[in-house]
Amino acid sequence: MTYESFYGKYYDRLRAAEKMLLHMVSEFEKIGGGIDGESKVAYCKSRIKSPDSMTQKLRKRGIKVCAESAVKEVRDAVGIRIICSFSDDIYKIADWISQQNVIEVRKIKDYIAYPKENGYRSYHMILYLKPFDFCAEVQIRTIALDFWASLEHQMKYKHNIKNEKLIREELKRCADEIASVDLSMQTIKDLIYTDS
Repeated sequence: MTYESFYGKYYDRLRAAEKMLLHMVSEFEKIGGGIDGESKVAYCKSRIKSPDSMTQKLRKRGIKVCAESAVKEVRDAVGIRIICSFSDDIYKIADWISQQNVIEVRKIKDYIAYPKENGYRSYHMILYLKPFDFCAEVQIRTIALDFWASLEHQMKYKHNIKNEKLIREELKRCADEIASVDLSMQTIKDLIYTDS
């Protein structure tokens, strides 16, 4: 099934919403991000949830499988992931997004301050996009956290893994080390800019 056939009349609006969010991130870099002369956003990924993934999510929640349910009842048909170099930038970007008049923040999950049990760290925002009358999800994390999340995601969808318990323990250990390294890198950056 194609995106167009699944989302129907909503597909162009989903694409426009995705474009608006990406433009918002680029505006942050131009207007709000370059105070110290450094780019805050290393890179940005975006997606419209695939028909297969959306169908599974709707069925799992017991919601009618149709385009309207996908857009109106699931809040991440459109998603962007903002990757930054330093942990402080996560909150600067989130704060700037929160101030935009075309969106309304509906929910925040701060897995940076409050990591998941498995070690997952990221900052999630559910945004109501006023021009489109539906929600989208924004995730913000550091490069190191994104690398970890990518590997953990592969593990989640692979079945019959040998030594799964050992791998999960090792992933958790790595998550803690990455958080420590992110903090050290932030401290070093702060020291550089404090002394200059």
